[in-house]
Amino acid sequence: MTLLSGGGAHADPDGRPKPLHDPDPYDTPPYGEPGPWAPAPPVQHPATTPAHGTAVPPLAQGAPVPSTPVPGAGAPVPGPSAPGAPGPAAPPVSGYPASPWQNYDPWAAAPFQQSGAPIATQQQRRKRARKTLVLGAVLIALVTGGIGGVVGATLERNGGIGGIQLPQAGQEPKGRAADSTAGIAARALPGVVTLHVKGAAAEDTGTGFVLDQRGHILTNNHVVEPAASGGEISVTFNSGETAKATVVGRDTGYDLAVVKVRGVRGLRPIPLGNSDNVQVGDPVVAIGAPFNLAGTVTSGIISAKERPITAGGKKGDGSDVSYVDALQTDAPINPGNSGGPLLDGKGRVVGINSAIRSADRSSAQTGQAGSIGLGFAIPVNQAKRVAEELINTGRATHPVIGVTLDMSYTGDGARVGTNGTGGGPAVKRGGPGDKAGVKPDDVITEVDGVRVHSGEELIVKTRAQRPGDRLELTVVRDGAERKITLVLGSADGS
Repeated sequence: MTLLSGGGAHADPDGRPKPLHDPDPYDTPPYGEPGPWAPAPPVQHPATTPAHGTAVPPLAQGAPVPSTPVPGAGAPVPGPSAPGAPGPAAPPVSGYPASPWQNYDPWAAAPFQQSGAPIATQQQRRKRARKTLVLGAVLIALVTGGIGGVVGATLERNGGIGGIQLPQAGQEPKGRAADSTAGIAARALPGVVTLHVKGAAAEDTGTGFVLDQRGHILTNNHVVEPAASGGEISVTFNSGETAKATVVGRDTGYDLAVVKVRGVRGLRPIPLGNSDNVQVGDPVVAIGAPFNLAGTVTSGIISAKERPITAGGKKGDGSDVSYVDALQTDAPINPGNSGGPLLDGKGRVVGINSAIRSADRSSAQTGQAGSIGLGFAIPVNQAKRVAEELINTGRATHPVIGVTLDMSYTGDGARVGTNGTGGGPAVKRGGPGDKAGVKPDDVITEVDGVRVHSGEELIVKTRAQRPGDRLELTVVRDGAERKITLVLGSADGS
């Protein structure tokens, strides 16, 4: 058939029709070869790799298949089939394992995954699911067993499911404020000792405290008295260390004694305070061994000052009576506390615990008397002077007025006797009272402006002074009151 000229297509010499438009110089699809924006053609199956390992270059689409065999290959590589048809599967090369990538086709629905590995069969998937379930069950069993063990141990420790677990505070720092009772006790206890005294006819237990690094220990006279004429004194420190002690000096009138230990290292003296600075209501701490319970700490306040007390008197002649212008405290003090320190708020000794006032013995009370909140301590200012004299000379001096008192007088004040001891004068000739103008039968009612109500109170007020101190006495004579000033004399104690 011939087309009309001017409107039909021209034919190339090879007989193919000529396109109506000019060829695209850029080969833009779909007229030329695939361009950079054209979709990639379907991936064909890889060709067989020759034995020598050199890959056969891919053939361009539409290129003729070479008829000459590839060198080294046993047979020529077949060309591709019709366009779009898959090529024949190439057998694996001898000596090399089959590779899943030889069969990889990203557009194939089955039986290969995108990784190229074969898709597991239904039986394989079931086996894999069973393994997963078994491993999960084992893991759950292990976790459950561990949790059960922890819960069981907790229940066992706390008394089971039905037990009660009470709330409790956690650990706290052990340190305490320096001015607290615990802080004072912590510093003082290393310097407090317990004394066990054995004599020929009696034994006793008391307390003392370290005065210096030389081994001097202060305590009460009535604590060491059983061993005064031959006996044994054992000192036990707060650390548990024990040592033998000897009596350095003692005084009955002040109820004080000093003993000494030897060969003990690391002694911890307790600092001395000033009893004149103490005020009623100040907090105090008492340390001792009540009923042989060493290291017992109690606390209270100063209930009163300058409380005149007398203790002793078992001998009947008055030679063992002590007279103390005491500090009164409500800190519990019991038998065994005697000789222990009474400490102020800074841990300094302000008194030596010596006596207590007990309940009426007629009550239903057995054994030794206990504390009812009335304890008495020797002021440390007086104890310091006596201790120094006992250490230095072995004896203590007593300040005296130089008169003999009528202790049977029941009126208010202290009356000077008519006769002295052994029939001598009641006012010692040349003594302090005689020089000041004191006369027999005078009634002394005040000492330095402080009222005295008995002979014992006058002795206590006098003993609280030092030899050489000046006193002002208020004296009633023949109904008239007068003031007398004297200087205290000195007498050796016992």
